[in-house]
Amino acid sequence: MADGEGTSRTAPPLGRVLETGLYVDDLDRARGFYEGVLGLVPMLSDDRFVAYPIGGTVLLLFLRGSADTAIELPFGGAIPPHDGSGRLHFAFSAEAADIDRWRAHLTAHGVAIEGEVRWPKGSTSLYFRDPDGNLAEIASPGLWANY
Repeated sequence: MADGEGTSRTAPPLGRVLETGLYVDDLDRARGFYEGVLGLVPMLSDDRFVAYPIGGTVLLLFLRGSADTAIELPFGGAIPPHDGSGRLHFAFSAEAADIDRWRAHLTAHGVAIEGEVRWPKGSTSLYFRDPDGNLAEIASPGLWANY
């Protein structure tokens, strides 16, 4: 669909994306990458997931298959089942001045940069994979109309 096609004009407004969830085969291995290479600090974790605050959003890593049944919460309510497979894509934002530092940092940690794009409006994107094959991107401002 093109911009605006098929959208409801009566839907209430949405804010930002609050959470993004990825599914991993080995939670310890994933934590080693996200914490050891990307420098993320967990705010909550257990044997089935870890939550990382990033700016105004949260990156959730779930052990694949650990959330495929409803989770009953002790204070009431339940989180419905969810799970995923395949190589997904997500992007982190970074200042333009930090892109070269990220390139060097990833390379120093043995993370292959699979692609680099210099977008028409001046943004740069670095593409690399996490240990589960998900395609991660670090992008500087100017990539999208809202970023």
